[in-house]
Amino acid sequence: MLQNIEPQTVWKHFESLNAVPRPSKKEERVIQFMIDFGQALGLETLQDDAGNVIIKKPATKGHDHKKTVVLQSHLDMVHQKNEDTEFNFETEGINMYVDGDWVKAKGTTLGADNGLGVAAIMSVLSSKDIEHPALEALFTIDEETGMTGAKNLDSNILNGEILLNLDTEEDDEIGIGCAGGTDITATRFYIEESVPEKTSAFKLTIKGLQGGHSGMDIIKGLGNANKLLTRFLLQFHNKCTMRLGRFTGGGLRNAIPREASASVVVLKDDIDAFKTIFEELSEAIKTEYKTLEPQLDIQLDEIDAPKSVLSSDVQDMIIKALSTAHNGVYRMSPDIEGLVETSNNIAQVCIEKGKIEILCLTRSSVESGKWDLAHNIESAFDLAGCRVQFSGNYPGWTPNPDSAILKVVDELYQKNFGEKAEIAACHAGLECGILGSHYPDMDMVSFGPTIRGAHSPDERASISSTQKFWGFLKDILKNIPEKQ
Repeated sequence: MLQNIEPQTVWKHFESLNAVPRPSKKEERVIQFMIDFGQALGLETLQDDAGNVIIKKPATKGHDHKKTVVLQSHLDMVHQKNEDTEFNFETEGINMYVDGDWVKAKGTTLGADNGLGVAAIMSVLSSKDIEHPALEALFTIDEETGMTGAKNLDSNILNGEILLNLDTEEDDEIGIGCAGGTDITATRFYIEESVPEKTSAFKLTIKGLQGGHSGMDIIKGLGNANKLLTRFLLQFHNKCTMRLGRFTGGGLRNAIPREASASVVVLKDDIDAFKTIFEELSEAIKTEYKTLEPQLDIQLDEIDAPKSVLSSDVQDMIIKALSTAHNGVYRMSPDIEGLVETSNNIAQVCIEKGKIEILCLTRSSVESGKWDLAHNIESAFDLAGCRVQFSGNYPGWTPNPDSAILKVVDELYQKNFGEKAEIAACHAGLECGILGSHYPDMDMVSFGPTIRGAHSPDERASISSTQKFWGFLKDILKNIPEKQ
């Protein structure tokens, strides 16, 4: 599908990579794929105890006096699909197609995050005519669901002095910092109760939202299906006799939830009031989000009664906790204009069969701010009787505006494109901060091609931007500074 678009080498490797299933925490096949790739080129190929793959390539003629460069991208990808798409991420390769200037996937995430970075590194490793210093290609695992590859990287396996992270999603941006994060999991068990008599059952569904990256896209104010559904449940709970049967919404912590549904039973005498609440609130929410979420679809369908419901007291506590828990931007940076400092994503809610489980991801470029919001959310769910646990904590990447490699990359961008790049920190969780904890003297920047809709089935990669990125990467490698 992609063989006739430029740069052909990058798209060829991207297509071969996307034929390999590569979910986070299940990267065995893509790890072996990358080991086979390095060994087939006759290059030194290593795997550390964490599962990261390192492929080393000597400098080309005339560049052996320059600093060794680490080229870094992650192997795993976010798995999200449309509700009506039949697809098995663990057995199938991604189905891609070209739409104008964009490469897209059919009803699923594309994997351009971070597959295009991986493909570009593969292209450099397999090239015979690209000038470059000694290279260490670092392919990390599990970036999307814990960064365990970066966290557990062997601290003695790399010798590079410069690291180029290829995981930025705007081609006019040079990244020099990112947010840290922590996972929050709230759980509690409840005794299921019988469905009350003289009730009718309904299914409320929220769908058609854009979703997106819970870090990079959180500033857009997009709809969160779990929070929107909670608004309905709170009004039903407060104004009529309603009991909740189940609530399921969202998926991965790093994806803004696009769909959620709940089954409820309503006292027959309150059905008219229930439907009036639904109609009025539906209209209000659609009006609020008409610009941001034009495809928002809110449905109410009568269904067979569920097998059980939550008790009134548990229902009261959990709905109010979900309503109270912060979602979205919490604080903007006072130091960097337009940068989200702290945020939270209520990523997944699952209430059924006697168990409540709620997953969040809190991000911040300020460590104290991260824990301020995390403990705020902890308090809301603790008051609802939940056990709250923190996990997957990782540090941010502190910007270094005096970076030597930043100066080189910035000057080359201006020379190549006739304008200044945006020197920025981002609200995503890049691996640079963690990698820097293993190699504190390593000089780092991040850049990449333009990708839209990452972490959602609307993910798409710009063809023209990938051409720009590829030429830029080759020019940087050609102009790496000499060893001191």
